[in-house]
Amino acid sequence: MALQLAVKPQEKEIIIEQRQDLDTIIIGGGPAGLTAAIYCLRARLNVVLIEKMILGGVASTTYSIENYPGFPDAIGGLALTEKMSDQAKKLGLNVIWGNVIRAKKKKERCEVEIDGKTLSAKTLIIATGTEAAKLDIPGEAKFRGRGVSYCATCDGPFYKDKNIIVVGGGNAAVEEALFLTRYANKVSIVHRRDELRADRIVAERARNHPKIYFFWHAVMETIGGQAKVESVVIKDLLSGKKLTVPADGVFVYVGSRPNTECVKKVVKLDEPGYIITDEKMATSVSGIFAAGDVRVKHLRQVVTAAADGAIAADSIREYLSAKG
Repeated sequence: MALQLAVKPQEKEIIIEQRQDLDTIIIGGGPAGLTAAIYCLRARLNVVLIEKMILGGVASTTYSIENYPGFPDAIGGLALTEKMSDQAKKLGLNVIWGNVIRAKKKKERCEVEIDGKTLSAKTLIIATGTEAAKLDIPGEAKFRGRGVSYCATCDGPFYKDKNIIVVGGGNAAVEEALFLTRYANKVSIVHRRDELRADRIVAERARNHPKIYFFWHAVMETIGGQAKVESVVIKDLLSGKKLTVPADGVFVYVGSRPNTECVKKVVKLDEPGYIITDEKMATSVSGIFAAGDVRVKHLRQVVTAAADGAIAADSIREYLSAKG
């Protein structure tokens, strides 16, 4: 169920009633959507942004971002995205809180269905991002919120002096494992390879940390317990042996899945479901653009999401100018 943040009903109604005046609707309030909003508003376009949870998106839950230019001492994800949202609001951004059920192109306009009502605009930017991929193993769904988590920043403080398992070997997994050492007694990383995929500087920190241990060439097969997580079964991929390991919590970082349900049958997607765009962020449907992690791309980072948002907004400016 989507979290509905507080918004004045009359404000929401005013925006919906003015829908015919909209130049563009942005779906998603992460770095891509917020940057797109900033660029659109600076171009004096009439814009609304729709977000179902929190401005900043997944990036806002990241404890520390070390690779965003301009912050040599790192910056928290929440602090960075708050700066982005403050900048957009200063330019007059209107935000609608809610969950988009579907979006489509109807004649010369783009339509978005939200909370049983329809918003219409000349163009649309899809910046819906991704959600954490699941392990799809026994016990994962059962213990979600009772020991299984996908957000160390959100849930880490609940595991003071506990033993935690982190699944994954990329930047997200290793960075969050390092964060969890602030609370946990022991953090074990389960990785199917013998080398971490994370940036070398991050991997070195993890390897040298006294609280972090590794299960190499391994996968998690089941998560067990009564009322909460109590143990996991880990399989060694080389020997085939299985080991039951006591654990108080499991944090999963095995990739992501695109949030493209609302446009699944509208724009062209690749096999995993990411939106295919050209270099101007244009999708297969005229007037609909995509930006950020939701689209097919090589690198999914805050900095590339922001770049996508800027390009999408400028492409919309050009598109509307050509339309007259």
